[in-house]
Amino acid sequence: MPNILVVEDDRSLRETLAYNLSRQEYNVQAVGDGPSALKLARANHPDLVLLDLMLPGMDGLEVCRILRQEMNIPILILTARDEEIDRVIGLEMGADDYITKPFSMRELMARVKAHLRRERLMREQVETQGVDAPKEKGQETLTFGNLTIDLSRREALLDGAPLALKPKEYDLLLFLAQHHRQALSRQFLLERVWGWDFAGGTRTVDVHVHWLRARIESEPSKPKRIVTVRGSGYRFEG
Repeated sequence: MPNILVVEDDRSLRETLAYNLSRQEYNVQAVGDGPSALKLARANHPDLVLLDLMLPGMDGLEVCRILRQEMNIPILILTARDEEIDRVIGLEMGADDYITKPFSMRELMARVKAHLRRERLMREQVETQGVDAPKEKGQETLTFGNLTIDLSRREALLDGAPLALKPKEYDLLLFLAQHHRQALSRQFLLERVWGWDFAGGTRTVDVHVHWLRARIESEPSKPKRIVTVRGSGYRFEG
């Protein structure tokens, strides 16, 4: 039974979320501030976190950043702010989804279920060395010059040194590498890496490509590994 951590300072909403999640047979823990959330997450390592941005004492974005550094779990942001910059910043901090208040409880439950399902499938793909990866059976690494992707450890290395990639950065890099030298549209990447039911737009892909280039390109402003395909999307050259 999946464990879900709810971090919401509004007591009424926090209790409503906990009640509805419990009815879906999830184990739920709910807190109203950032420090308590970090303490519980470190102690229990939840399978998914629902995180409000406007928290007392510690901003939800900071909580998201710390959780993402320490754990590879889905983080869904709940917020009344619906500006694009807020969504982009949240995604850059490592959030997997962004849900604007007020929201439908049915929609929220569907997204929770989808993210948990996708996380389970990702684990299964890692265990089987990747379902749609065009590589040799049993191959555990993909190597492109000084860049290595270790599938079993979900880790990328540059010149032998591990890169501090966020989970979605790693997922995007792996998917691009598995489709070496294929032009992939932003919409296709969004659907395959984030999932068809992800609420964000293709700008999310651009943001993550920007961050990947900063980590793996010798000259990020003149990328040679992840190149832009004008009018389409991106192509991984290796």
